[in-house]
Amino acid sequence: MEPFTLKNDEYFLIKEWTNRFPAITAGFTTKNGGCSQNGFEALNLGLHVNDRHEAVSQNRKHVADLLGFSQEKWVGAEQTHQVRIQKVFRKDQGKGAFVYEDSFSGTDGFFTYDKGILLTLCYADCVPLYFMHENTGAIGIAHAGWKGTVGGIGKEMARMYINEGILLSEVQAVIGPSICKNCYIVDNRVISKVQKILEDVEAKPYNLIKDNQYHLDLKELNKQILMNAGISEDNIKLTDYCTSCQKDYFFSHRRDKGRTGRMMSFIGWKEEVQS
Repeated sequence: MEPFTLKNDEYFLIKEWTNRFPAITAGFTTKNGGCSQNGFEALNLGLHVNDRHEAVSQNRKHVADLLGFSQEKWVGAEQTHQVRIQKVFRKDQGKGAFVYEDSFSGTDGFFTYDKGILLTLCYADCVPLYFMHENTGAIGIAHAGWKGTVGGIGKEMARMYINEGILLSEVQAVIGPSICKNCYIVDNRVISKVQKILEDVEAKPYNLIKDNQYHLDLKELNKQILMNAGISEDNIKLTDYCTSCQKDYFFSHRRDKGRTGRMMSFIGWKEEVQS
């Protein structure tokens, strides 16, 4: 079953989580509804892609209003296609929300228990990974391009939960909109790295299409990595949305030949309203 549901063309929500827990905000923006121009049409949320800063700022404020989660409470990362995950706290609110230079450097994932902080990361084909532990409220988010995927950022997040004393059998994960197997062609250099981490897996998430050219299913690869790390297959949900195929909703770095905007993944617990 598709884990995401579309809200007014501008963002998706993880429907099971948001239905079960009204206090959680978790999903993925589309490219629709913003004010960016010149190849970034329209809801570009990336502060680092040479779009006008005023436009991105306005787009971010718009998304904050849509989600009911003020921008002052967001955190953002530099995103260097590595596997570093930053544990964040309420005191970190606002870091990377307004100015890219204030982002957490060398970071591609976040983890927190704290309410009132929205974890955000940006994408244009890479795989968004979402994590939640119901009993403790521990949530996480990760950015997995091919480098982060084969580097094991999903495994790093699993290790983060283990180090916090949380049973992986109780952790739920969602794999979000990203480039699909049919749209993502890689070479031997990438596949050789994939092969090293999937030696014991029979059903490979790639296939040879011609000499030195393979279709690679990044979403399925991340699922297999999470399962190998100890997260139950029953607790992993995977979307069918492709950022390259579905141009009505998404920016795509590969489809748009590098000049394009960024969507944003987000997850956070809203602070409880005192009665």
